Amino acid sequence: MSDNQPNSKAYHYLPTMSRRDSLKWLSVLAASAVLPGVVACTPNSTSITSSVVGHWPDLKLTPISSVGYGKDPNLIIPPRSAWPRTLNAEQLTLVAMLSDILVPRDGDIPSASEVNVPDVIDEWVSAPYERQQNDRPNILNTLAWIDDEAALRFGQKFVALKTEQQFAIMDDIAYQTEQTPSEFSRIAGAFSVFRQLVLAAFFCSPQGTKEIGYLGNVPIAGDYPGPSDEALAHLDEILNKLGLSDYVYTEQS
Repeated sequence: MSDNQPNSKAYHYLPTMSRRDSLKWLSVLAASAVLPGVVACTPNSTSITSSVVGHWPDLKLTPISSVGYGKDPNLIIPPRSAWPRTLNAEQLTLVAMLSDILVPRDGDIPSASEVNVPDVIDEWVSAPYERQQNDRPNILNTLAWIDDEAALRFGQKFVALKTEQQFAIMDDIAYQTEQTPSEFSRIAGAFSVFRQLVLAAFFCSPQGTKEIGYLGNVPIAGDYPGPSDEALAHLDEILNKLGLSDYVYTEQS
């Protein structure tokens, strides 16, 4: 394993995505149906279960004061630069390592960090828009909690831990269920925001959309054939279950 690979103590994530591309990706991600848990029903800092059990960093974050592009941006004289990014080098490296645990390289399929997901996460928590700012404290506190937990358990920051030590922490916070211990309830809820964002960012990348087989709009030569008999039968079955069959339009012969 080279020094520039995750799980190496010398590993440091180096952002390589241009600001233009990361902002473009942010726009795609914000409008994407791939992100129902983060965009359509974004949990904010008050909706995640709070518990007095266990530690919580509760960072005092400076509110984002930058102005977004607005609904009618100036296309003739664009702004010199977008808002400043939030994450420092250590945080970006931690995001990269966590992202690659969630989406590791699988054969020819790249890992999350290989398609620059950390750059997009940084853009997300830095953007001065409501839905992104709702996620900002959750994600930044999640990163701080993970490093704090690594220090409490193993005396080092998360990126310096052995793989089995990292997975021991991840196993405790990966999902929030009825069996989740109370000391991990709050972080499990916050981590779910991070996890959904990483997955959505990956599957919005060109490599990710290829992996899920998304083709987009495909031109059809000739007349539109309409739905298949199988699709129509499935629709009829659903309408019958809902008691709506009497209201279905039928073409008169």
